[in-house]
Amino acid sequence: MNGKFRAVFSLQRVLFERDSRQNTSKSQVLIDVVYFLCYLCRYEKRDCLMKHVVECMRALCPISDETVEKLESLVVKCNYPKRYQLIKENMFCKYAYFIEKGMTRSFWLVDGEEITTSFSCEGGIVFSMDELYYNKKSEEFVETLEDVEVYRIQLTDLRHLFETNLEFCNWGRIIHQNEYRRLHRSHKERLTLPAKERYEEFQKQFPYVCQRTNLGYIASYLGITLSTLSRLRSSENDRGL
Repeated sequence: MNGKFRAVFSLQRVLFERDSRQNTSKSQVLIDVVYFLCYLCRYEKRDCLMKHVVECMRALCPISDETVEKLESLVVKCNYPKRYQLIKENMFCKYAYFIEKGMTRSFWLVDGEEITTSFSCEGGIVFSMDELYYNKKSEEFVETLEDVEVYRIQLTDLRHLFETNLEFCNWGRIIHQNEYRRLHRSHKERLTLPAKERYEEFQKQFPYVCQRTNLGYIASYLGITLSTLSRLRSSENDRGL
């Protein structure tokens, strides 16, 4: 049963018991009412926590209130400014981050050049796969592109949820298969498509990125020069797209 419905049902039960127990003291009635208000506030508060994250999780697979409550008990709300590095190369981070507000990018540092590998926004999760699954230092950076609100969870707790909670395990399987498909498509597009078509596919896959970050990061992700991307966007503007 949904938490709010349980709370309303509890209020009805309290009122019924008040009617049936005529000898109940006023102090006891007050205690019961305060208890109920605390009970209701608990669910109101939970409904507001990790709103975008939970919505996106439930868009992928069924997630019960109990699983959400378990997840919420393990996370810590954090706010970070733009250009903050959540994960750093050659370091153990120890945390994963659920993104409630804002956007991040992942990148490699190759001979002093930043090579963008991915973008994540509201409802997503970022972590070092090397650290989570292989207990190795991260091979990439994850940096905020905007001021962000995230919910931080220890990797040990995240791993435990994957291992013990079937709903969370299913969600993890789906996000990993989606990420594999993204990587496969990206690799294929780089090998087979000209720059114009690559950019068009990118716009379909990451529509939010085009409006929220600079062109240099997008050009890096696509494997084209900034001048080429600028020409493509200029051509779009000329056509009124």
